[in-house]
Amino acid sequence: MSDAKFDAATQAELAKFLEMQQAEVRMNTQAHKFTSMCWDKCITGSIGGRFSRGEEACLVNCVDRFLDTSLAIMKRLQNQQGEHS
Repeated sequence: MSDAKFDAATQAELAKFLEMQQAEVRMNTQAHKFTSMCWDKCITGSIGGRFSRGEEACLVNCVDRFLDTSLAIMKRLQNQQGEHS
């Protein structure tokens, strides 16, 4: 294997790619955390064929808050990337 060095443009592109991958990992980690949190918070009975009305409303609200949070995080990441470009 050769000991190739990348030019500045390639290094910047690789750094940007790695940053995007890390952001995706953070989002996936957050999704798992929110899924677990919403389940633990909202599902109070035994698992059956359907959720109770209260469980369903709780899950919808919890997921809505997760989506709001995810959108805010994505906008912030996009703004940060715009500042670094």
